[in-house]
Amino acid sequence: MPVRVASKQDYAGTLSPAELNTEYDVVNIGAQSDDYMVEGYLDLGALAEGDAVVLKEYLAVDGTNFRLFNKATLEGPLEVPVIRYHTKLLYKNVLYKLTLTQTKGTLRSFPYAFILQVLEVV
Repeated sequence: MPVRVASKQDYAGTLSPAELNTEYDVVNIGAQSDDYMVEGYLDLGALAEGDAVVLKEYLAVDGTNFRLFNKATLEGPLEVPVIRYHTKLLYKNVLYKLTLTQTKGTLRSFPYAFILQVLEVV
């Protein structure tokens, strides 16, 4: 059975944490009308010497309870500052969330761009 993209939504902006050691959502995607794909980029180029961030990806496989499935701690400056979040194909009720916590240094701003594509059967 053929499948196509029924709709697309962009999540783009800049996350500017207001305080250290607080977890902020970069993207937080709720349940969709059908299975979906999400992918994107996060730019950590603003990190300088003495800065550190923790990035966490969560899934709520049951549609309610977020569970950690990926975590990275990075300290600046980064030689390769753009982080690529590869495509995840998710069941319509699964929730997806990416968070950032700046744990050290001067508060910075981090641009991001993600794409959500909801699928449908034709």
